[in-house]
Order: sequence, then C-alpha cells, then structure tokens
Amino acid sequence: MNHQKRILVTGAGGFIGHHLVKRLKADRHWVRGADIKYPDYESSPADQFEILDLRKFENCLLATRGAVDEVYNLAADMGGIGYITACHADISRNNILINAQMLEAARQNAVQRFLFSSSACVYNQAKQKEAEVKPLAEEDAYPADPEPGYGWEKLFAEQLCHYYHWDYGFETRIVRFHNVYGPLGTYEGGKEKAPAALSRKVALAENGSEIEVWGDGEQTRSFMYVNDCVEGLIRIMASQYHDALNLGTEELVTINRLVDLVAGIAGKQIKKRHNLDGPQGVRGRNSENTRLRQVLGWEPSIRLEQGLAMTYPWIASRVVGQAAAEMAAD
Repeated sequence: MNHQKRILVTGAGGFIGHHLVKRLKADRHWVRGADIKYPDYESSPADQFEILDLRKFENCLLATRGAVDEVYNLAADMGGIGYITACHADISRNNILINAQMLEAARQNAVQRFLFSSSACVYNQAKQKEAEVKPLAEEDAYPADPEPGYGWEKLFAEQLCHYYHWDYGFETRIVRFHNVYGPLGTYEGGKEKAPAALSRKVALAENGSEIEVWGDGEQTRSFMYVNDCVEGLIRIMASQYHDALNLGTEELVTINRLVDLVAGIAGKQIKKRHNLDGPQGVRGRNSENTRLRQVLGWEPSIRLEQGLAMTYPWIASRVVGQAAAEMAAD
C-alpha cells in the first residue's frame, strides 16, 4: 500500500488525538502516535504508538524522527474548568515544555508542517462577561488578558509558532478549539468537560431526581462534536493560512439548556441544584466563524442535539455498567 504522508499525532492517547489517528488511517496515511499514556477506551490504529514524555527534548526528537511530513501537536496537560482553574503552575510548565520542544524538534528534523492546538481560553476575559456574549473573532485575543495558566501558555505558544514561521520559514498552523465533545472523551475524574460531566450525572440520576450544576447554569458556551473537529484540523493543516483560526460552532447554549438536552436524550425528568460556589469560568463564550469560512469554505455543521445523541449513550453505557459492577462487588 502506498501511504500518502507520514504523520505524527502527539496526544494520540487522548480524546481528539485518538479520533484524528483513526481518520488519518482511514485516509491511508502512515501515522505515528505519541503520548504519555495509551488511549483509555480502545487500542490505537496508529502504525506506531510510542509512550513518550514530551516534556523531555530527546523524546520530542524521537517522536519527530524518520522523515515525518506533518505534526499535529495535540499533546497537552488539560481538562475541564475544575481542573484548569486549580492547577495553573503544573499546566503552564508542562505545556510550555511540550510545545516549545516539539516546535524545535520538528524544525530540526525537517518536518514540513506543524499544527498547534490552541484554545478559546486565549481570549480576553473582559470580552466574555455576558451570557449573551458577542461571538469572539480571532483578533479578540488582544489586548491580551487570557484565562490564568492554561490561557496564557496557549497564547504564548501561538506567538512561538509565529516566531518560528517568521525566523525560520517553518510552516505552522494554529487552531483555537472551542469545547470539543463526543464518544471516547473523558467523563469522570476531574478533567471532563461540561457535556461529558452532565451526561455522567444524568446517566446516574433516577428519573425525577436532581443533579448538581456549577454556577447558576446561565453561563453560555458553544460545543463542537469531535468529527467536525477532526475534519477542521485536516482542512486547516492543508490550508495556506498561518494565523490563528477558531474551530468551533456558533450555536450558543446555556449550561441549563445543555442539561435539558441531555435529559431529553436520556428520557428523564431532571431537576437542577445550582452550586454557586462551583467553578464556571467566563460568563459567555462563542466562536465567530467568519474567517474560518473565508479560509476553508467550510465550518462545523453537526448540531449539538445530534452530537449529544451520539455521545450520551456511549457515556451512559459505561457509567451505568461501572455502577452495577461496584454494587455487585459490594
């Protein structure tokens, strides 16, 4: 079989990385996956999968060896709002080491293109204080006031990509993710995001009972299904665009509405108990996709209700199974 490209996916043991490897293999590329852990729920389809701590430069050189054409650098220490608001030092140190050293190793090993996965957490917090928030265009990251820790290190790594492009002519791409969800995503343990956390809570709740919701539930977000995310990554890598691009949907929902959608899919009546002391992040955040449409002629199109209908059953089957196994063990 003739492979089209040799591609490295870092963070291939993670949620988005695993889905991306599956898609790249379906497109007949040769793929090496690198991560500090194996995928949680199913084995990787990568041609090679290597356990590497990319905070160490020699491991970054190893990962990018052997005439790799493209690097999708998805490796990151990250999680949901509870985690990223509690661990600023660890997250910032780990991710700065990974990103700076992966860039340099890729350059030294003559990689042709390098895609960096940034985040909507880079956006100026003053522009996210209302639930009915104006969608965030790429230039709204400046003047800089990103989320502490995670947002600052992502914004710095974006600049580092620009410097590598300007100084070395190194082909970099920058993608700002907006809340990706779907099957195989983390749903427990503190690093899960809102759709997965709420799906877990609804799955474990009795019909007619209540679940805890952080904040008053009127904070807003947009959410992107993982298949749209993977399609966008591949299209942005193939583009000639070097500046940061949003990758998300423009479908803004409150967290209360998200609970109602999940409960509807589960066929349950669920009450909400709001925990005003729970972390809730910025008040509102939505993606502005004008530039994405201009550059790619495409944008994410899977509606939240569609994506949740594919995500909830996957999470529910696991948490209900786990609960039953724990009861049997008792």
